[in-house]
Amino acid sequence: MEQVILVDTKDRVLGTMEKMEAHEKALLHRAFSVFVFDDHGNMLLQQRASTKYHSGGLWTNSCCSHPRPEEDTLTAANRRLKEEMGFETELQKVFDFVYKADFDNGLTEHEFDHVFVGTYNGPILPDPAEVSNYTFQSMEAIQASLQKNPEWYTPWFHIAFPKMQQWWLQRLLA
Repeated sequence: MEQVILVDTKDRVLGTMEKMEAHEKALLHRAFSVFVFDDHGNMLLQQRASTKYHSGGLWTNSCCSHPRPEEDTLTAANRRLKEEMGFETELQKVFDFVYKADFDNGLTEHEFDHVFVGTYNGPILPDPAEVSNYTFQSMEAIQASLQKNPEWYTPWFHIAFPKMQQWWLQRLLA
């Protein structure tokens, strides 16, 4: 059984719990989101496999998951990027945020989400159990799609994307 790391709002470890139980009880736990860009500044989006336990078929950032107990969050982000999307690239942490989203199936994501970015231009070999499709899109195209079709995207992507846009703009201005 997969375990998640329970944390407080400052990301201090409180213990561990089986993943589905934490989602049923809406307990705050550690997570990460990876945003990968190509050399042209386009963001890699994945469409979650329809068989996922929530948000199946929705579009989201390049990769997201939970670190295992005793696993460093960056190590976990690298592991899951390879498992989900079939490639490796150097990642750096850029920010974090806390969010809570309720789903129709009675589960709740309540996560302290560590956000990592990387750049990649090579082949992508997604795991079909995790990912049904992927695409690189410009920030402008993603913003327009989010506004026109918000139901196509995961709840956390709606929160993380504007933060990522802000980070991207600050980076360009620096």
